[in-house]
Amino acid sequence: MFFKSSKINEFRLWGLLLTMIGMGLMVLGTAGIVFWGQSGKIVAAIGLVTGLVAMLGSLAIYFWAGMLSTSAVQLECPECHKLTKMLGKTDRCMFCKTILTLDPSQATITAEELEHKTTV
Repeated sequence: MFFKSSKINEFRLWGLLLTMIGMGLMVLGTAGIVFWGQSGKIVAAIGLVTGLVAMLGSLAIYFWAGMLSTSAVQLECPECHKLTKMLGKTDRCMFCKTILTLDPSQATITAEELEHKTTV
C-alpha cells in the first residue's frame, strides 16, 4: 500500500519523471562537450534531442492529467474527510490512499452502514 496512489497523481508522477529524465539527458549531453571537446558535439546533439523529446512527452502527460482532472468526480473521502477527485469506478484518495468507489456492487460497506458507524 505504500506505493499506491490516486490515478491522477500517478499521471503527474510519470510527467515529473519524464521531466527529470529529459533535463538529465540534456545536462549529460552538454557535458559531452566539456569532456570530449569538438567530438563531444555529437553526444551533445543526441542528448539534447532525446532530452527535448522526453520533455515534450512530459508536457503531453501533464496536459492529459490536467484535462482528466477537470472532468473527474469530486467527493469527500470517508476516512480523512478531504475533498478528492476520482477517475473511473474505483480510485484512491489523494491524501490518505483509501480505496474509493461509486459502484455499490464493488463496495465493501454501504453508505448507510458508514453513516450508522459514524453516528454511533
